[in-house]
Amino acid sequence: MGTPLSRDPIAEARRNWEDHGWSDVAAPMAAITAIMRTQQILLARIESALKPFGLTFARYELLALLSFARKGALPMNKASALLQVHPTSVTNAVDRLERAGLVARSPHPTDGRTTLVGLTPEGLTVAQRSTAALNSQVFNKPGFTPEDVDELIRILGDFRRGSGDFEDSP
Repeated sequence: MGTPLSRDPIAEARRNWEDHGWSDVAAPMAAITAIMRTQQILLARIESALKPFGLTFARYELLALLSFARKGALPMNKASALLQVHPTSVTNAVDRLERAGLVARSPHPTDGRTTLVGLTPEGLTVAQRSTAALNSQVFNKPGFTPEDVDELIRILGDFRRGSGDFEDSP
């Protein structure tokens, strides 16, 4: 992060919206812009914690997902669905992680059309160490109070559900 600005540019943008006659959408614009800026700040913190491991957040997410898999491997199409990214993105992440020796592809034992991706022993070690780094450097100090965290989870969960991101389980 650079030097803090002397005033909040998002609050200033909201005032500009209001001054230009867009008062009815000024607050939602400011909220959405604040969410986007917050995402940038949090991603920078995450990327900083992951840099020593040679990981981006997208690659870390795949390693973490695989570390939670009961059999240590997942079909690539299932990984894509669980990560909510296009299959091409998973393929690219797997390609890079495979070159780094952190994951390996293997044929599915009963479905010849499916490729499994699983952690190598080194990949498991990197997943564990990078998770510990994120837990101590980012998730342990999110910059929100515990009450704010709970409220954010609720608000953003409601938004995601309403946007069709997921359905509640029975």
